Amino acid sequence: MVGGGLAGLSSAVALAESGLRVRLLEKRPYLGGRATSYVLPDGSLVDNCQHVTMGCCTNLADFYRRTGVAEKIRHYDRLFFADGDGRRSQMHASPLPAPFHLAPSFLRFGALAWKDKYCIGKLMLSIARCGGAMPDADGVSMMDWLRRHGQTDAAINLFWETVLVSALSERLSQTDARYGVEVFWKGFLANRSGCTLGIPSVPLAELYAGCRKSVESRGGAVLCRAGVKGILYGSEKCTGVRMENGDPVQADAVIVAVPYDVLPALIPADLIEGSTELRDLRHLKNSPITSVHLWFDRAVMDEPFLTVLDKMVQWVFNKSLLNRGLNGAKPEGAIQYLQAVISASDELVQLPRQEILARCVDDLGGVLPGVRGACVVKGTVIKEVAAVFSPSPGVDRWRTGPESPIEGMWLAGDWTRTGWPATMEGAVRSGYRAAEALLKSCGKAQTFLQPDLPAEGFSKRWAADRLRN
Repeated sequence: MVGGGLAGLSSAVALAESGLRVRLLEKRPYLGGRATSYVLPDGSLVDNCQHVTMGCCTNLADFYRRTGVAEKIRHYDRLFFADGDGRRSQMHASPLPAPFHLAPSFLRFGALAWKDKYCIGKLMLSIARCGGAMPDADGVSMMDWLRRHGQTDAAINLFWETVLVSALSERLSQTDARYGVEVFWKGFLANRSGCTLGIPSVPLAELYAGCRKSVESRGGAVLCRAGVKGILYGSEKCTGVRMENGDPVQADAVIVAVPYDVLPALIPADLIEGSTELRDLRHLKNSPITSVHLWFDRAVMDEPFLTVLDKMVQWVFNKSLLNRGLNGAKPEGAIQYLQAVISASDELVQLPRQEILARCVDDLGGVLPGVRGACVVKGTVIKEVAAVFSPSPGVDRWRTGPESPIEGMWLAGDWTRTGWPATMEGAVRSGYRAAEALLKSCGKAQTFLQPDLPAEGFSKRWAADRLRN
């Protein structure tokens, strides 16, 4: 197993549970890939970016259960929003059946005028009545698709963009509309629990101790600081890998779970040029995510998290609260640690960190009045320039499945053909799919992939009608 991100970890855990002896090799000194933690020079432990899960992420939930960390995910049944004037709104499920369960709280959404809510509601109903499969959504940008369906500027800027840029880490003009539609179908319309938010109550790095135990307790090994230079290839099949120090490691099968732009360095050039699937990976593009960590000299935020409307900052997380539990929040006057997240942050990549910090504090001052009278004790910026692959229109034609053109080698990563965009759910799905393909080749077929949440209420009826037609 090459790569200790979620794709590699989920493959390793699944295969170890199936009786295979697994050796996982990770180049970095920690597990988790792009979803992990860093130690700052002063000893502070910070997540590279605040990753969240939703109720519709069934495979990620299964992975957390397998590794014994499900209890470290705190779940919230409502979403908190703040507009540019600091007004608060919430969205949460009512007793109404899907897809109408969020309608009462949506109607009270303070940042939108009635005409905006009307056009949003009309389009959401169309998505639900199609069972999430809008016939005109493939291969066009989400922005063009929304314009085609009569969405107002305010509806796009304050609702669709707010949700989708965070979920898909890309601007609407660069996002395939099919992915945008599926976010709302799976997360908000099909099932009442789809939009339940899950946030780790511990630093991300702590979530992976269970992965190591799961593999090592079954005779496997998990090695960090173990960089791989390339695959070993002989007699027209993969026979193992070569470490960066030159040592060969023999293996009966290899799953390569690295970013798509790292993969070519591990495979002989002639094999890539001879494979349409591997050559096509060069068409994929990256999208950056910037995470800003701020420590204030006093409490400035009461909510566990906020989705911020019409600002550079899209989410702000109250880490002092999230990492200590609702009953363990620090008292008034103590230092409070917040983390702000900006997805699709291309414009910030070249900016100096001090300017990003200043802009972030200015944004937060507009929605958190306490920030205006507080002092920043400490701040840091983490730029993940290649955080995710961009879900651009038509991108699925460049994504490959778990089977590679090289016998004995399988591929995993959120960029593979999972049916999902670049999310932790997509990464785990890719790991499970690669494990299933490997076991099938050995005559030990097993199923790890979990089904989506079932459609409920009217959504169930309409999805069934779509399948019949």
